Amino acid sequence: MISLDINLNVLTRDLSLYLENQVKVGLFGSGVGLSLVLGFSAAYTCYYLVSVAKKPQLVAGGKKFYKFLREQCPVVSETYYPTFWCWESRIQTLLRPFVTAKPGVTYRNELIKAADGGQISLDWFDNDESPTHPDPASRPTVILLPGLTGTSRESYILHMVQQSRDLGYRCVVFNNRGVSGEMLLTPRTYCAANTEDLETVMEHIQRTNEAAPLMAAGVSMGGMMLANYLGRKGRATCLKGVVLFSAGWDVFECTASLEKPLDRFIFNSYLTSCLQASVDRHRPVLEKAYDIDHVMKAKTIREFDERFTSIMFGYPTNDDYYHAASPVHTLRSVQVPMLCLNAADDVFSPSHGEPQTGPRWSINGHGEDRGPPGTFSLLTMDHFYGNCKKVAVVVEVVQSDIWSYKSKKGFLRDF
Repeated sequence: MISLDINLNVLTRDLSLYLENQVKVGLFGSGVGLSLVLGFSAAYTCYYLVSVAKKPQLVAGGKKFYKFLREQCPVVSETYYPTFWCWESRIQTLLRPFVTAKPGVTYRNELIKAADGGQISLDWFDNDESPTHPDPASRPTVILLPGLTGTSRESYILHMVQQSRDLGYRCVVFNNRGVSGEMLLTPRTYCAANTEDLETVMEHIQRTNEAAPLMAAGVSMGGMMLANYLGRKGRATCLKGVVLFSAGWDVFECTASLEKPLDRFIFNSYLTSCLQASVDRHRPVLEKAYDIDHVMKAKTIREFDERFTSIMFGYPTNDDYYHAASPVHTLRSVQVPMLCLNAADDVFSPSHGEPQTGPRWSINGHGEDRGPPGTFSLLTMDHFYGNCKKVAVVVEVVQSDIWSYKSKKGFLRDF
């Protein structure tokens, strides 16, 4: 009995000393703890290098355009390494506003009249200090189209202006009606299917700078509107080159993706509230033509479009509006060089919503250049799609502002 008491006392004392030592040393000083940390780090790094970091997949409608992109935009063939500690698309989207710096940009605002009596706000960055294009009359101009509720003050737009400034270009941001602080003069806002305001802006900019080459870049809904504009205009456009970022190809698929439980909770409800806030801000003008109280009760973007957007632009049903707003139906008619960048894991623009027919030019340049002029070619992570010689699509593995800026800079520099 005495021996047992002695053994228990010794064991208790040794255990106390061990625990005290662990508290002092900490996890990283412990052999077991250090092994766990090193093992987890090694496993995470291997997963990142094997499954996350990948080369973008590039497909163009013709060999000439494909070679041009590989030579003039080398970033399209380089391995893309997303943020090591934050590569999941939803987390990146949520964190971007908090970690992305906003470059200082001073705009010159201009309000122009639309055919229906409304007004459109344009924010100009003239870049009068351009060392490469000192003559303002011939200075290349880039027209920027923000996303669904975006303005010229969004961080991604400011970065695009900064990149264009470095190239010596002039920029002008096309703000959709009623989103940048100006008053609505008529009961009309905007949508991806209607390009009348964009056509008005294009004509105005061309008249203002007749000798300047014009290019354009659109983000999300801005990219959809730009693609629809080019598809409908064909060769009858003043644009020399276009870049689209995260454009939704099929609105039905985009909407369905945003209605999945997690994405509806994180993104759909927030975007719907932003759209409703814009409507409520212009209630005195809009309530003369629409049931704004009914619009304010919408819970999703689809419900908002059913109660407001599709009605405003005269579509018989919301499905008719979504069909008209989907660029997948107009891309065959695009006749200017257009570089489209999409993330394979973008919840706003799922890859399975892209066009899926026709000939192709493969990622390695070994495909057949079989498509007639004007055919569209598109690649996602696992499938080749087809039909528009002037169009190339880069599908990234995950979202990245910096990667997009580099691609845009390299592409627009050579037009």
